[in-house]
Amino acid sequence: MVSSSPPPAPKEVPSDEKWAEDGPPREAKWWYSTFHTVTAMVGAGVLSLPYAMAYLGWGPGTVVMILSWCITLHTMWQMIQLHECVPGVRFDRYKDLGKHAFGPKLGAWIVLPQQLIVQVGCDIVYMVTGGKCLKKFMEIACTNCTTIRQSYWICIFGAIHFFLSQLPNFNSVSGVSLAAAVMSLSYSTIAWVGCVGKGRVPNVSYAYKKTSPADSMFRVFNALGQVSFAYAGHAVVLEIQATIPSTPEKPSKVPMWKGAVWAYFVNALCYFPVAFIGYWAFGQDVDDNVLVGLERPSWLIAAANLMVVVHVIGSYQVYAMPVFDLMEQKMVKTWNFPPGIMLRFFVRTAYVAFTLFLGVTFPFFGDLLGFFGGFGFAPTSYFLPCIMWLKIKKPRRFSMSWLINWACIFIGVFIMIASTIGGLRNIVADSSTYEFYS
Repeated sequence: MVSSSPPPAPKEVPSDEKWAEDGPPREAKWWYSTFHTVTAMVGAGVLSLPYAMAYLGWGPGTVVMILSWCITLHTMWQMIQLHECVPGVRFDRYKDLGKHAFGPKLGAWIVLPQQLIVQVGCDIVYMVTGGKCLKKFMEIACTNCTTIRQSYWICIFGAIHFFLSQLPNFNSVSGVSLAAAVMSLSYSTIAWVGCVGKGRVPNVSYAYKKTSPADSMFRVFNALGQVSFAYAGHAVVLEIQATIPSTPEKPSKVPMWKGAVWAYFVNALCYFPVAFIGYWAFGQDVDDNVLVGLERPSWLIAAANLMVVVHVIGSYQVYAMPVFDLMEQKMVKTWNFPPGIMLRFFVRTAYVAFTLFLGVTFPFFGDLLGFFGGFGFAPTSYFLPCIMWLKIKKPRRFSMSWLINWACIFIGVFIMIASTIGGLRNIVADSSTYEFYS
């Protein structure tokens, strides 16, 4: 009688076994994935969604918002399922899944640059956002204080990350990430409740702004980019799932999907009320930051800015952790650096200093992200998971799965091209107003 052995417990992909020996412990619960995903996805950009609605209008704007939510929820489900698509193997990094789908060399070149654009780009933008919101908070809270340049506030914000970046892994930043997730829900609620309290402005208009046809088209493209950039959490979803324990009986995809569904529920509570109620209150005259139009009460606006600061502190760390892992892995495997505290200190300090320098030097990096982000945000969140699903799962041609995936690919490619064109046009149009070290 031949006894059958039980299937092996999932592990990391074989190419990373050496690095995995000292890897992060898999101790996370399903709710860890909820607030990590919320922190990664819900950024301060939620406050610009009413501004995007002003260029899209009620009908197209509503369709784009709902369609983006549905598409990215679908692609997140695909990535969670593909995390253990090979029995006994866990693809703990986006690039590892890309290598499995497209081959060892091509996979890395397809996935890694786009993922790094999202992660490093977001971290630089969060440096700028954190500094700006700290400055705004102090201006409201202390009207008699000496005005400090924005560059100094960005440096103060960046100094926080020299300490937080030394936390070893995702599990260790859970407290920071939870606080950030709570703050994102809080300032989003302040934004839409404030709009309800203020009511519609006199003579509110929901008509499209009167500009030239070319300008209107570019503004619509940029608005599509603003909406698509709100769904950037896919760049770290596999790294988040990697922290959840998995066995053949209880695979990690079950708790991870549960956490992702709750994250998207929180996402909907943040995005849709802010976008729709903010546009309802101000119409075509809404500011690119809906909090600016509220003005009163000042203490509430100050509190909202401080909440944004807390949120982007957590978001920076969530996006930085996979970059830290990649850099340290490269140092250990390629140049034989001994893993440990010293490697962590130098690598992470250098990364924080790099993002801080770029944030201080280019405080208009948001415009650059609109251009470069078109190559990163839309692929990683909208259509790259669909392509990998078609390559790995091979659904029957013209089946429902096949049709849905191809529809997502076409929509995602269009958004990528439109976002890139809109971002490039904004850089050219706004270049005369740029100030270095302001």
